[in-house]
Amino acid sequence: MSDSQAPLALDDRHSVLSDHALDQLFRGARTFYSWEDKQVSETTIRALYELLQYGPTSANQSPARFLFLTGESQQRLKPHLIESNVEKTLTAPLTVVLAWDWNFHEKIPQLFPHAPEAKDWFESDEARFENGFRNSTLQGAYLIMAARALGLDCGPMSGFDKDGVDEEFFKNDPEMGAWRSNFLINVGYGTTEKLFPRLPKLAFEQGAKLLK
Repeated sequence: MSDSQAPLALDDRHSVLSDHALDQLFRGARTFYSWEDKQVSETTIRALYELLQYGPTSANQSPARFLFLTGESQQRLKPHLIESNVEKTLTAPLTVVLAWDWNFHEKIPQLFPHAPEAKDWFESDEARFENGFRNSTLQGAYLIMAARALGLDCGPMSGFDKDGVDEEFFKNDPEMGAWRSNFLINVGYGTTEKLFPRLPKLAFEQGAKLLK
């Protein structure tokens, strides 16, 4: 559905997803470390981006930039990964460098057309860093959820030389020169042999407060 065809809001948006859908997105989803020998098609990659872009960001700033790496391009990551992340990355069919654009505010007039002057909110280095990093991290989470919704598995990770990755892929590229890496996400069709038992989670009473 194109943006011009989309309703302002779905009429049935308050219905609860099925248990199967909730399991696929949350309860049964895991962080994967090994992968089937099955590629993620360009059609699926584009569908992934199409979904994740609808997640909210402050002033619709959408600072995240997504570098999708397959095949030989993934090998360029190897010298910048800690040792424990090498195999899981180089055997994944797809790795996403979740980055953000230092000059994201230049797109504000396009993305926030009813208040194009909002671009000026992000002129300072402090505002750009705080908003770019926080909102791109949000968008990385949207990517993970979109991937799960499309039947893919994910292995998000840090454990890499950020400056090295920026130098390798972004610094000297005329289109990506202002991009800065945030974290990496391996994506594909996971296998279960390297999964750990489900780790504990904090109970509501430990991790949340409800004030009345």
